[in-house]
Amino acid sequence: MAEIADLVIQLGRIGLWLSAVGAIVILWLIFQITNFFINRKRMKAIYHIKIDMKRMEDKLDKLLAKKK
Repeated sequence: MAEIADLVIQLGRIGLWLSAVGAIVILWLIFQITNFFINRKRMKAIYHIKIDMKRMEDKLDKLLAKKK
């Protein structure tokens, strides 16, 4: 009878550890998803800046070509 009680206690401990690990994994996933969307917005902004810089460089090249 004591062996069964010890087994149940051990299973309970394992269950607590598994639930703790599950909570950590869920928090980690939420953090990763949030970072993905934040980084996506940043990269989109950087891409738009890159396009604008290319457009300005082309305009400057045209202006300098006209002066020569």
